[in-house]
Amino acid sequence: MPYRRLPNTDQARLRALRTAVQNSEKQNYSTQVINYKTIVEARNYLNVFEKQLIQYQHALDNQVSANKRYQQIVHNARLYISHFIQVLNLAVIRGDIKKDHKLFYQLDPNNHTVPDLSTEASLLQWGKSIINGENERVRNGGLPIYNPAIAKVQVHFEVFKEYKSTQKMHQLSTNRNWEDLVKLREKGDGIILDIWNQVEAKFKDDKPFTRLTNCINFGLIFYYRKGEKELTPADDIEPIEAE
Repeated sequence: MPYRRLPNTDQARLRALRTAVQNSEKQNYSTQVINYKTIVEARNYLNVFEKQLIQYQHALDNQVSANKRYQQIVHNARLYISHFIQVLNLAVIRGDIKKDHKLFYQLDPNNHTVPDLSTEASLLQWGKSIINGENERVRNGGLPIYNPAIAKVQVHFEVFKEYKSTQKMHQLSTNRNWEDLVKLREKGDGIILDIWNQVEAKFKDDKPFTRLTNCINFGLIFYYRKGEKELTPADDIEPIEAE
């Protein structure tokens, strides 16, 4: 006899439960395979689980869609911050801005390379430092840098911060819906296990192929072991004893 194994995907869970519910609805009291309480529980669970699947997929789709836009915004912020630092460094090299004025930006006066901007944390750090530094330098009598102007850099930086917060909310929503789905899966597996136990108990005295077929009709999933012979109708035929 092949062995049974609980579903390991959401669609397989849905199929197993729907099959059990649909076939139970065809039974009358005298031929009842699964008790009424379990069927009601399975039917109610199906409604909740299907809604949660839709809700999770909706949250995930929103996150993926928002992330595409977010990546472009991150790119723009990185581009403007990097460009501003490059222009500042060139101005220092030309002597247009005093070298020690780079300290306003928390930049090393003797290092004219662009800091690492590969992470979102570094963008937040250097975006804030560059904007504050330029404003401080100008307040101390320095001429503002143009192309890009700090106002343009700040626009892209603020958009980046806003979308970062929004993206975080999308991630939290997706994670919350995923956690709810995991809990429902655990409950669903318990209901399926209860149904399968009742079905197997009902057909335990049937002949092998008939028992297998009846169980499958109620949604049970079976797997043959390696090298195991598949059951056929012939397995239900009792051998004729020689006289």
